[in-house]
Amino acid sequence: MALPALILFLSLVIDRVLGDPKSRLHPVSLLGEFIGLWGKPELYPAYLQRFFGAFLALSTALLFASPFYLFERYAPVLLFLIGAPFFLKICFAWRCLEEHVSNVENAVFHGGGRNEVQMLVSRDTSTLNDEEILSAAYESMAENLVDSVVSPLFYFTFFGLFGSAFFRAFNTMDAMLGYKDKRIRLGWFCARTDDILNYIPARLTGILLIFYFTVKGRFKPAWNSFLSDRKKREGFNGGIPMSLIAGGCMTAFVKPGVYVIGNKEKSLAESRSELISAFRWTAVLASVLFVVIMVLSGGIVFQVIYTLSFNF
Repeated sequence: MALPALILFLSLVIDRVLGDPKSRLHPVSLLGEFIGLWGKPELYPAYLQRFFGAFLALSTALLFASPFYLFERYAPVLLFLIGAPFFLKICFAWRCLEEHVSNVENAVFHGGGRNEVQMLVSRDTSTLNDEEILSAAYESMAENLVDSVVSPLFYFTFFGLFGSAFFRAFNTMDAMLGYKDKRIRLGWFCARTDDILNYIPARLTGILLIFYFTVKGRFKPAWNSFLSDRKKREGFNGGIPMSLIAGGCMTAFVKPGVYVIGNKEKSLAESRSELISAFRWTAVLASVLFVVIMVLSGGIVFQVIYTLSFNF
């Protein structure tokens, strides 16, 4: 087995067994704190915010990914085998995402959920009913199937630990700064870069979801929802998994006053197990695909990039 494939497998095991530690010392938490230091529009003149947004975003991504690169390049094979799965685990959040969604579900079933779902979305949750709270959680799960699972593993497969960490940095910056408010100029570069980085993984996720729903006998509703609703979600990536999952599960995602994605035949509460199953199986299919690519190639793509780094 190619070494990178083994690392990916071990990292997935670590995620399922340990999840993410709830600590401010987690590297992504530290990354968020660092972004918070410079990610304040009032620190810069308006006419320089785009420049500083681009310069600081790229600098932050390179700074965050540098330890991953150095470990990847200089660590002895045995140390690399032990440490690399933990380095990769930093860059994706499968179990953690499921736990956040589960917290929202449990809170809704006990008459709450508005505070819990605020961990997943930025919209105002104060006036949402139970179905709309669940929708916000499942929408985030569907979108983050790409952002938090498929994309980090995709970039590891083709660009090693550095690629996965570089993606995670930009995705985190987009989550913090990529909004059309006072942060729009400062966050424009990280938002556009995140869109570009997610472009291929989002479409790969779409193909895997189509395969999954075809096997489940629900190709037609998934495909119809994709054709009619994928562009209702702002941006050119998030609408792909959202429309396919909503359609394939025969339910609807609703953001009040903004969009309805899917044709609602069942409530979100009734569709809960199908939504979770679509998310999990697509993550599994993506992981298997990446492992197969690395095994069949003998890690050739990974090794070419790794070798080039020595001669840079």
